[in-house]
Amino acid sequence: MLIAQGGRCAICEQPEIARGKSGAPKRLAIDHCHSTGALRGLLCQGCNTGIGLLADDVDRLINAVLYLQRWKGEGH
Repeated sequence: MLIAQGGRCAICEQPEIARGKSGAPKRLAIDHCHSTGALRGLLCQGCNTGIGLLADDVDRLINAVLYLQRWKGEGH
């Protein structure tokens, strides 16, 4: 999975930037569906936390995107 994703997050497509106590980059998190247990992909800490805080709820995620798009380019 790591090779298939090119060592990058499946959402933001960036390498992991979070660092552990030693200063070494953390590994990408293994994301899974909480209802089926199916593996979905590898995510950086930021994206994994983000979808987790929104409870993996697609409607909430879409609403968050729509909310951000309303403010895009407003300089806020």
